[in-house]
Amino acid sequence: MIANFSTLTKKEILSLTNIRKYETKLGEVIGCFDGSDTSMEEQLSRTDAKYIIFGVPEDAGVQANGGIGGARTLWPSFLQSFLNVQSNNFLPSEQLFLAGAFDFAEEIKLVNATAPNGEERVMALRALVEKIDSRVEDLVKTICRNKKIPVIIGGGHNNAYGAIKGAAKGLYSAGVIPLAQVSAINLDAHADYRTREGRHSGNPFRYADDDGYLSKYFIVGLHENYIQENIRRDLQENPFVDYITYEDIFLKEKFNFIQAVARATGFVEDHYTGIELDMDSIENVVSSAMSPSGISPLHARVFVNFIPTEVSVAYLHICEGAVALDDGTASKLTGKLVSYLVTDFVKSHYLAYKNGFVQ
Repeated sequence: MIANFSTLTKKEILSLTNIRKYETKLGEVIGCFDGSDTSMEEQLSRTDAKYIIFGVPEDAGVQANGGIGGARTLWPSFLQSFLNVQSNNFLPSEQLFLAGAFDFAEEIKLVNATAPNGEERVMALRALVEKIDSRVEDLVKTICRNKKIPVIIGGGHNNAYGAIKGAAKGLYSAGVIPLAQVSAINLDAHADYRTREGRHSGNPFRYADDDGYLSKYFIVGLHENYIQENIRRDLQENPFVDYITYEDIFLKEKFNFIQAVARATGFVEDHYTGIELDMDSIENVVSSAMSPSGISPLHARVFVNFIPTEVSVAYLHICEGAVALDDGTASKLTGKLVSYLVTDFVKSHYLAYKNGFVQ
């Protein structure tokens, strides 16, 4: 078992499922660990399910980047919506496996007790993020080693580093890729390519790139107002990184949205690719860096629907969303929107995979 990770039992899943006569909800049929002494690795190798879903309900990475806490609140809300989706012919429910979620509450309590504020707190949070990196990496590596696709929900964008590193190592270990590297396409208002100043939600792609696990990186919808000039230069000078700004799509109209996403899939070519969706890219969605100007929920759904038909998917990572921020901002709809995004991705990818269009 991986440290800090708790599996979900069938009983717990059913307790969150509103069972109704003449209906079948996803929570009634979704796969999960059986609670036996059989190892996680063995149970993952035995399941026919292709998509392994787990949560990382934390906001240490967001706070370590000077952001507003609250990303830890997404996972329970997502579960409540997701498990009550109808299991019908549109959704390949038998391909879904709900693994569980990480819990770093005790570590956060320790940070709060020993480093309540100031630079000392920032350093303590960044040290905790390194621990979270390692845990996420271990689980993603185990899933990918068994040729399954991790679907990672919640927490800050810091978890992209563990996802990239874990997927690269796992797919390499399984003999799927010749080098321990994967690419990433990120729908985001920010590049999250800040300098190596200690781990946080603003620099996962920098660390993944510098450490040799990131092959190519494309950002869709980057906001011109929030690109630091030194980072813009770094992105511009790196032949393995490219981006299209929000303004290029929606103001200057150099591309429409689907053309921008298609350019991203063309850039990563045939590399195994992680799909990254930062919820702060969506207009007025509650997140640590929420914005009054962004893409629509429909654009986000198009993004996760289109990419799986064009690339071999390493993982899906949906992050930064919240139901309630520490400043009091709240919305009950964020979890339901993420539920739509996950089901859109699964429907699209499984159809493409079953028809032999992608790996």
